[in-house]
Amino acid sequence: MIRISEVDPCDEATLRAFWEVEQEAQRHDRAQPVLRSWTQLTSSLGTPNPYHRRDLWVARDGDRVVGTAEVGSPLQENAQIGFLEVNVLPDVRRRGIGTLLHDTAVAHGHDDGRRSICGEVYVPAGDTSSAAREFAAGLGFEVVHEEDHLLLDLPVPAGSIERLRAKADGSAYDVVTWQGRCPDEHLAAFCEMRTRMENDVPTGDIDLDPVVVDEERVRTGEARLALSYLGITAAARRRDDGVLGGYTQVYLPHGEPHALQDDTLVMPEHRGHRLGTLLKCATLEIIQREHADRVAIHTDTALDNHAMQATNRDFGYRPVERLLEMQRRDA
Repeated sequence: MIRISEVDPCDEATLRAFWEVEQEAQRHDRAQPVLRSWTQLTSSLGTPNPYHRRDLWVARDGDRVVGTAEVGSPLQENAQIGFLEVNVLPDVRRRGIGTLLHDTAVAHGHDDGRRSICGEVYVPAGDTSSAAREFAAGLGFEVVHEEDHLLLDLPVPAGSIERLRAKADGSAYDVVTWQGRCPDEHLAAFCEMRTRMENDVPTGDIDLDPVVVDEERVRTGEARLALSYLGITAAARRRDDGVLGGYTQVYLPHGEPHALQDDTLVMPEHRGHRLGTLLKCATLEIIQREHADRVAIHTDTALDNHAMQATNRDFGYRPVERLLEMQRRDA
């Protein structure tokens, strides 16, 4: 008989079993999974977060943990939505375990006022379906947004970086970089750009409200991030007035061989100079100079973000998976 129980983050044995099932299921299903490490999971759960909560469940068949569910719940904005992930070991699928986990996690979300449930499904590049997509569709979820999961093999030849930099019109800008904490002198402008990114990033029809990024949110995020990642940021500063016109961020997970390309934004009044390319060149050079053990950079880019898709192609990114955001609105 299958039993579903909530995970106490202080119960290391159960939490470890949760993580191991997640790892095995994702490695079985995905072409290029980017998985959280054990340290990333425990650090995240063990550090208070005023902006986000995670609730975890496991499914047991006897004493064996065979499935997991997780609901991520925004706490400041977007209290209407919960982000669901379900994993089941390959050898016990099609026994209703995933549905039991879904039902338990969604009931918890409903009790917390989460009437929109959203989850991520990956399919191989060039395909349109997978067992995970069919499972979600059978539960009433619909695709509301699509992104390409792209991969750039490292190292990139230095000549290629110089060629890309030459294509950008950066004569009116300096590139400033930092690792970890944003310098105080740039914090206000960085908050403004982060807020613009939160509102501009393509999200399709996901049931999300705008988020305002203030200094407290940035500093809280930096402190939590530093437990598991090194963050590298490059920003474009206009020479004649010192105004920051764009930024990009890359995260390097501690102890892992890859890097994660996150935000890239150019503010509207600074567009038309290919500053995004200039900024990505700067972070790429830092990675290759100071973190030469990294073998690849992963990023996700919306299908309709044509400018960033073109920029990523210029750098040599190639599609390895398609990310489907699937959502269901419950009454």
